[in-house]
Amino acid sequence: MTHKILLGALAAAAILGAGAAQAQTLNDVKNRGNLRCGTNTGLAGFAFPDANNVWQGFDVAYCRAIAAAVLGDPMKVDFVPLTSQTRFTALAAGEVDVLVRNTTWTFVRDVDLKFTFAAVNYYDGQGFMVRKDLGVSSAKELDGAKVCIETGTTTELNLADFFRSNGMSYDPVPIETNAAAQQQYLAGACDVYTTDVSGLAATRASFADPQNHVILPEVVSKEPLGPLVRHGDDQWADIVRWVSNALVAAEELGITSANIGELKANGHPNPEVNRLLGREGDLGAMLGLDANWAVRAISAAGNYGEIFATNIGEGTPIGLARGLNALWTQGGLQYTPPFR
Repeated sequence: MTHKILLGALAAAAILGAGAAQAQTLNDVKNRGNLRCGTNTGLAGFAFPDANNVWQGFDVAYCRAIAAAVLGDPMKVDFVPLTSQTRFTALAAGEVDVLVRNTTWTFVRDVDLKFTFAAVNYYDGQGFMVRKDLGVSSAKELDGAKVCIETGTTTELNLADFFRSNGMSYDPVPIETNAAAQQQYLAGACDVYTTDVSGLAATRASFADPQNHVILPEVVSKEPLGPLVRHGDDQWADIVRWVSNALVAAEELGITSANIGELKANGHPNPEVNRLLGREGDLGAMLGLDANWAVRAISAAGNYGEIFATNIGEGTPIGLARGLNALWTQGGLQYTPPFR
């Protein structure tokens, strides 16, 4: 199937899905008693089942925060592992309520495929990883390389653009999942693995010899990643958006998993803290939720900074610095509209 035909089929499915979604998702989730969250098939730090088969990770924390806000319990999530090729059809068909799977916000996905991106939870960019013994220090030295690339992603298009603009050629080695990419790369089927830099860091951290693999300095794209839902249900999109905003606002306002109980009970001099925590105003009712929705969302895994540090930060094997994902007050891009 050609790329154009596939996009048309997805768009048609999305339109049908959007019609069915009209103001129904919140009721469906409540009636079902769990949130169906589409996520990665397995990416260290972002979404993976641990030794006890309990899902963990940065994206997983967002799913749990939504479930906590809506259902009162962060564990009421049915995680649906999806590949880069199946994620959009699953969301369009209503097989999942929300997709939180390191997915890039693009024009076509937003407009043509009829999805609503609720937020950017990670600002990323595409990079390249090679074995250290390849002796390469720049992506511009990769002419003729075999490149492992996930199909059905923006990464495919970015890769073609980068090599073409630099007058280089490459031999693509198509793969469907990060696990397959890792296997192919380690087996020597490709010289290079390319995906979002965060994904490369997560993959490298899972290697037995991460020190022998290098992420090259070039970042060749903008990849704003975040949760998305179907068009046609503004209430549900608002819930996912403002749960995400609540996690960022909590970090900015100094609300943590450790002090949120005290702040809820005793209040704070800052009125925005009191509005966010449901002590003042009726923000919860506007979403179709109760006054404590944000308290539960933040309590599930902490504020944005806590979620980042716990799962992918510099103190973890993934080792990612905040960079663009620092708060706007600290030189980053994470910024939320006011709660008023």
